[in-house]
Amino acid sequence: MSDYRRYFVAGGTYFFTLVSYRRRPQFVHPCDVERLRAAIALVQRDQPFRFLAAVVLPEHMHFLWTLPPGDCDYSSRIGRMK
Repeated sequence: MSDYRRYFVAGGTYFFTLVSYRRRPQFVHPCDVERLRAAIALVQRDQPFRFLAAVVLPEHMHFLWTLPPGDCDYSSRIGRMK
């Protein structure tokens, strides 16, 4: 079993890899990526963060974010995006 540790730094820059359920391709068509963009924009409106980079592949994605000073709650942002 994996022993994941989360490191929380207020105002930090974080790299995330998110994988789709059972690695099933979820982002095959451009409209799928547009829905992801809309979800990210909705989260950013309520919980701001700086979106530095993204790589979206059919069954997983990578993000690079910077959170505002004093904020280290990336978990709720990712949860809302999902």
